Amino acid sequence: MSQENSADLFLDITNEVCPLTFVKTKLLVERMAVGQTLEVRLNAGEPLENVPRSLAELGHTILAVGAETPDDPAGVHRLRVKKN
Repeated sequence: MSQENSADLFLDITNEVCPLTFVKTKLLVERMAVGQTLEVRLNAGEPLENVPRSLAELGHTILAVGAETPDDPAGVHRLRVKKN
């Protein structure tokens, strides 16, 4: 993800476990204004599967998801979401 698409807010949930990964993300999204973007730093596995899916189910737009280190898909990822 490039700097020119920088998000309005940032959240690092790499030290959290499910379900807190989604709970913390959801609480921050609820405080955002419509149209704002959030970049979330999260681990592969359950958080990467659940957080983007749950945000999309709530009607928000997933703009991008990608590994911080492209050759390490089991590592840390970045998720960018737009509040709708």
